[in-house]
Amino acid sequence: MSEQLLVQHCSPTLAGLKTGSLFTCVCGDGEAMGETVARWNRRLAGKGLRLTLLRRRNGRALLYLFRPERLQRDLCRDAAAALLRPRGYDSDSAEACLTHLRRRLAGSVEFPHEIGLFLGYPPEDVRGFLDGRTDCTCVGCWKVYGDARAAEKLFDRYRKCTQVYCRQLAGGKSIERLAVAGS
Repeated sequence: MSEQLLVQHCSPTLAGLKTGSLFTCVCGDGEAMGETVARWNRRLAGKGLRLTLLRRRNGRALLYLFRPERLQRDLCRDAAAALLRPRGYDSDSAEACLTHLRRRLAGSVEFPHEIGLFLGYPPEDVRGFLDGRTDCTCVGCWKVYGDARAAEKLFDRYRKCTQVYCRQLAGGKSIERLAVAGS
């Protein structure tokens, strides 16, 4: 898995703008992927970041880069917990939630839509999507059912961050230097 792939898909998380990011990559055997994940975790641990394998299927791996402290905070909020509990999650523990998410991903071809909470999407937007609402106010990184202007500003920040990080990586800056420390 290349640095370019990580930066292309996870810049806002690396920069501390977002709780987590998902991406896929080609995956041969599970042992090699486990070693790759462990290597990345050694490189990024000091920045408050963690990479984990969520699912392997059809020669592809679904990976999740996230900030554990921020994820814990996000999932414990009342609005997020209210969406997670009926789906079998224990929102008191981010690690338990990740374990349950892995099981849900393994048991379904479709994404469990509550995955947006793991990516830092606003709970009201995740709820709108789960409820099948058709009145979204804008579409960007996700469907927005609330403040479209605020969401568009955030989407623009994510785009600019990714552009800057891709340029800096191409210019020789390492992932360790690009990743912002913190939760």
